[in-house]
Amino acid sequence: MSAANRQPMNMQAANEPGVREEYRELPHNLEAEQALLGALMIHNDYHHMVGDFLTHEHFYEPVHGRIYAAIEKCLDKGLLANPLTLQHYFEKDEALEDIGGAKYLGQLAKKAGRIIDARDYGWLIHDLALKRQLVALGENIVNTAYTHDQENPGIQQIEHAEQSLFDLAVSGTRERSFESLGTSVEEAIRRTEFAFKKSGNVSGITSGFVDLDRLLGGFQNSDLIIIAGRPSMGKTALATTMAFEACEYLMEKHEKENNPDAKRGSVGIFSLERSSEQLAARLLASATGVNASKLRRGDLTNDEFAQLIDGGKRMKEMPLFIDDTPALTISALRTRARRLKRTHNLQLLVIDYLQLMRGSSGSSDNRVQEVSEITQGLKAIAKELDIPVIALSQLSRAVESRDDKRPQLSDLRESGSIEKDSDIVMFVFREEYYLARKEPREGTEDHTKWQAEMEQVHGVADVIIAKQRHGPIGTVKLAFIQDTTRFADLEKDDYTPHFE
Repeated sequence: MSAANRQPMNMQAANEPGVREEYRELPHNLEAEQALLGALMIHNDYHHMVGDFLTHEHFYEPVHGRIYAAIEKCLDKGLLANPLTLQHYFEKDEALEDIGGAKYLGQLAKKAGRIIDARDYGWLIHDLALKRQLVALGENIVNTAYTHDQENPGIQQIEHAEQSLFDLAVSGTRERSFESLGTSVEEAIRRTEFAFKKSGNVSGITSGFVDLDRLLGGFQNSDLIIIAGRPSMGKTALATTMAFEACEYLMEKHEKENNPDAKRGSVGIFSLERSSEQLAARLLASATGVNASKLRRGDLTNDEFAQLIDGGKRMKEMPLFIDDTPALTISALRTRARRLKRTHNLQLLVIDYLQLMRGSSGSSDNRVQEVSEITQGLKAIAKELDIPVIALSQLSRAVESRDDKRPQLSDLRESGSIEKDSDIVMFVFREEYYLARKEPREGTEDHTKWQAEMEQVHGVADVIIAKQRHGPIGTVKLAFIQDTTRFADLEKDDYTPHFE
């Protein structure tokens, strides 16, 4: 339809019964566009109400978009933007001539008297533009799905569609701009007050461990947390215990808020190494106290089985979601995390584990570069979704060649970007694991000494905070309960946490 046939000044025909039944028009409101432009030409200072989110591309009528762009050009130069000063921008604009030429600018200015809140008009125009983009996105999804392209399989099309939809959702939110120091200080005080009043001094999502929360203040939004260790140290057990405790915390928080309209927060786990059933069995053993090996074999007493059933009913209510797709790319993980954020208000994400992920290209020719892309992607997800992201990581074999097996930052495997991109790096270390493999011959003095040492380290794990961008480093000791593959707070009769 030509600009001459649009008749933007006459809305009556478009609203007559039967006209809209012939075809479906894209969402728009020409009167709102006209009123806003007229108001901006009369009151140039109104532009600060809409300039932070509205662009010329949001206008349905192309001429209106060009007028808005011309207004912004004048204001950027420090000039007045009114019908007279804007005329020279449209001397050769045929579309404007078709609807009245320079007189049309004056007609727009006359509509300024009707507008009360320019920001509301701006958001209405912005919202309708988003709906038009949504229509275009839907058409593109349909058209792409009809193509028979082996290099663009259905699952990849779904991921692209979800990412496009999420990008549109993000662009549709009221964008953040500069905040005054006073506003930022107020938010900082609010967080500190929350930590001050809450038992355990936690301002973020609880880790589930008192001393660890004292050191970290809980897991903070937008932070990337690395939990690293050698095999059999208990990385997965620690992360799943944290995920379980976070779920309990989110459920309790939702109940206390007593707001039926608020969406309860959830926890997501990407389990690239274990199946969702294996991970669920670990969580079940941890939550019920049933021996994990007996649970796996089905070697249970009647009481243990009843305990398992009761624990299972409780766990079914927990907002914890597991994705066990192997060898995920960072782009696919980002898409799925966005979906979970949108549908279930994702508040904490766990990845088990980092080295099993792939870069977006899927090629591992340069593994260091690929790991760097993955860690940067995980940090970007944490910041974009405003949630803590916990990623498990393997350590290099260099640990095994040293007498002192305690991990160091230099032991992080394959890329220095793991340390660089993370906000927190913690190592899981169990002296008992290594000492058990050095048992001397029974009956000797060395064996007696070895037994004494084993008693001291039995069931004890060190969680070493080697890096914390916003706080101290130090070591926290936890109890490791091997039968149920879980961690717990350690009794403190002979133990004091060490913070630096």
